[in-house]
Amino acid sequence: MKHIIGGNPAPVSLEVKWLTVDEESAGQRLDNYLIRHLKGVPKTHVYRIIRSGEVRVNKGRASADSRIATGDVVRLPPVRISDKVAEKAAHPAPGREFPVLLEDDALLALDKPAGVAVHGGSGVSFGVIEQLRQARPQAKLLELVHRLDRDTSGILLVAKKRSALKHLQDQFRERETGKTYLALVQGQWPVKNKVIDLPLHKFLLPDGERRVRVTTAEDPEGMRSITLVKVAERLNGCTLLEVTIKTGRTHQIRVHLASQGHPIAGDDKYGDFEWNKILQKQGRKRMFLHAWRLQFNHPLSGERVELHAPLPSELQQFKDHDRLQTPAV
Repeated sequence: MKHIIGGNPAPVSLEVKWLTVDEESAGQRLDNYLIRHLKGVPKTHVYRIIRSGEVRVNKGRASADSRIATGDVVRLPPVRISDKVAEKAAHPAPGREFPVLLEDDALLALDKPAGVAVHGGSGVSFGVIEQLRQARPQAKLLELVHRLDRDTSGILLVAKKRSALKHLQDQFRERETGKTYLALVQGQWPVKNKVIDLPLHKFLLPDGERRVRVTTAEDPEGMRSITLVKVAERLNGCTLLEVTIKTGRTHQIRVHLASQGHPIAGDDKYGDFEWNKILQKQGRKRMFLHAWRLQFNHPLSGERVELHAPLPSELQQFKDHDRLQTPAV
């Protein structure tokens, strides 16, 4: 490889590579297969080397949408990557295991701690998936099935087979999963407010940071978003909610709850900043949002699986603190 984009050329070999497609990769489009193997190479360049015929499948030309099969031999020409990507490859993420809720041949269910991104990007050099891959170099495949916000703890699914990845992602897309979170919000949540059906609109701040707001049904960029809310426990000045999302929009729970006048404790984007300052002085520094329960059909057996991730200690203490201050009835 020759490192010439974004810096001076690096003295590395310019060798052609030959990859044999394994069972896990069978059925993929050629372009997706290459993008996975040519990390750091711009997608425009990937498509260019396919069109030019530099990429060969079983010694023949192939189009980007060609499906590869087990045993196919794919020729990869020398490619260019940036110095930044080369530096990242030279200093990989530190290997790390995370608490396991369920593991079998098809999938891995983790209890993700707060403060850890699920993957690198947007100013984060690495996340759960990069650390997990480093900790398990023998694993043939580890891919995120879905995402959690960096500051949200709880259940995170990782696929160990490509067939399982597709099966599980189809369930998330078709709303066949059950995703329930625990959220502590400011004030007393109204008993009658059980469904929030408000479209959400994503936008960027001047500094490029992503934000979401509630919009109207007439907004062409608004995405319908549905959140179900159930009161789990009433505490001193706040309410613990069980929140089930029927759509998986960016920051959906945080924005929907804040739009009702009941922001999540510790939410630094959509929360009550004065309340957050008070909580921080009390030592309660993280956002109280936890992916507590997940239901899905197992990709191999088809059986319905229900997982629970207990509240992490810092959130349990957070809740207990407010419960102790709740006046007796």
